Amino acid sequence: MSPAAPAGVDDTLLRRIEDASLNASAPSQQFWLDGWLLRLSPGKARRARSINAVAAGTRPIDDKLHEAAQRFREAGLPMFVRITPFSQPAGLEQHLAQLGWFRIDETHVMVLPTLDAIDALRDAFDRPAGIEVAAAGPADYATAVGALRGSSAPQIAAHAQRLLQSPVPYTGLLWRRAGEVVACGQFAREGDLVGLYDIFTAPQARGAGLARSLCAALLAAAKGQGARSAYLQVDGANAAAQAVYRRLGFGVGYHYHYRCADAAAQ
Repeated sequence: MSPAAPAGVDDTLLRRIEDASLNASAPSQQFWLDGWLLRLSPGKARRARSINAVAAGTRPIDDKLHEAAQRFREAGLPMFVRITPFSQPAGLEQHLAQLGWFRIDETHVMVLPTLDAIDALRDAFDRPAGIEVAAAGPADYATAVGALRGSSAPQIAAHAQRLLQSPVPYTGLLWRRAGEVVACGQFAREGDLVGLYDIFTAPQARGAGLARSLCAALLAAAKGQGARSAYLQVDGANAAAQAVYRRLGFGVGYHYHYRCADAAAQ
């Protein structure tokens, strides 16, 4: 368990969160390699186009890296290895560092152990006046958040495909003002555990509390469906977003990052 984990969070919950986040981000293009899950989606989300080292396996690390590199080349993608506290085999991180692989994209996995107070927070952080709320299916959501992020057309199409085929269903909301999307977010619920994904506020609408209100609304909706605990993933350098999530009660449960052989890989 991470020493920074909030009260009420144990290693069992953190491992459940890691499993749930893998399920919720599963693309159709994936391949098992001796305990490693190779994800080969052409979308923007790196977690869906990287190696997730789930189990130790029996083959030497370098042999698996060589075969994995061929798979990524065939898919036309750069190769990244996602490193979490649960990555296997033990010593994988050190091995990649010794090979000279670069460490990038520090990410915090934040945890809200209980949703008991979320209804009150939703009421306290009610959406501002003038906001129109609309549910969004996979294609509409991928298009909306892709436009806000500046994603390419192939990345948007890959995102829509992943949402449509996800083994964990997503619920997405678009918040519009004067016909323009100013904020969006979605959740994926697996039993009593819910993850927030793709939370985004348009640059011109930031600083007005939209993200906080939207997250509270999403969590309250998930609680109504049976969720009891929540998690999300946020860029380790995004202090503003982390502050929003802390106001909702989230704390850091664990961290992950990526290793890649090419510093210029995107």
